[in-house]
Amino acid sequence: MKNKKIFNYLMVAATVGILFSSCKKKQDDVTDTDTNAAGDHALAEGTYNDVQNIADEAASGSVTSYMGSYNSNEKGMLSTCAVVNNDTTVNPHLLTINFGATNCLCVDGRYRRGQINVSYVGHYRDSASTHTITFTNYFVNDNEVQGSKTVVNNGHNSAWHLTFSITVNGTIIKANNGGTVTWTSSRTREWIQGESTPTLNDDVYLVTGSASGTNAHGNAFTASITSALRRELSCHQFVSGIVELTPSGKPTRTIDFGNGACDNQATVTINGNVYTITLH
Repeated sequence: MKNKKIFNYLMVAATVGILFSSCKKKQDDVTDTDTNAAGDHALAEGTYNDVQNIADEAASGSVTSYMGSYNSNEKGMLSTCAVVNNDTTVNPHLLTINFGATNCLCVDGRYRRGQINVSYVGHYRDSASTHTITFTNYFVNDNEVQGSKTVVNNGHNSAWHLTFSITVNGTIIKANNGGTVTWTSSRTREWIQGESTPTLNDDVYLVTGSASGTNAHGNAFTASITSALRRELSCHQFVSGIVELTPSGKPTRTIDFGNGACDNQATVTINGNVYTITLH
């Protein structure tokens, strides 16, 4: 009888072990194809970088230069969509870029409406200058952009490139009830080309740093730039650079912005599988 009980116990234990192993194998065999966090992180990264480029461009030119058409003005990224006002009678000074109350198609192919507000002390190129960017009913392709972005000029580094410390506390409410993305980041922006010329199209920046947030489904993630993101102002997207992103409870995935070509594509690698996402 004792031997029979031992035999029965061993049979139950073996069955449980087989079932557990089978369940674990099925779980391991499920392919992780979730690029939602990667896509929403890239959306936030691009949106808040774009806002800074618009503010930099507006600050570097006269108000009237942004009222002309794109073809007649080398700096005319804002095209006829924007009315720019620079109030230097207040302290800090206040620069506003107003796209109006209805969507306007800008020359980069994006629809914008609402206003970008830049409160600043010192010019963008001046060491220790500080610019704080906020928004008033500002939308890009019907995604509402909220929050704040602060840019501090650190002066020149050892390579004699201007560097900027950048912090973002942002929220993007996606169009068509697509959910809400939250994004907090700490960045260093290095101006590696074009500082010596008044032309914006030859400007090139390298961006490094880390971020965290939640995607449109409410799932948390963290992100770290492992290879500097390269932004050429002649292109409306990052042209290269790598970000490692880790959604809560999931393996780290890699976002690769490319090899230098100007396009709106990036790849996301998850467990060795590569997926393509479109940047907006």
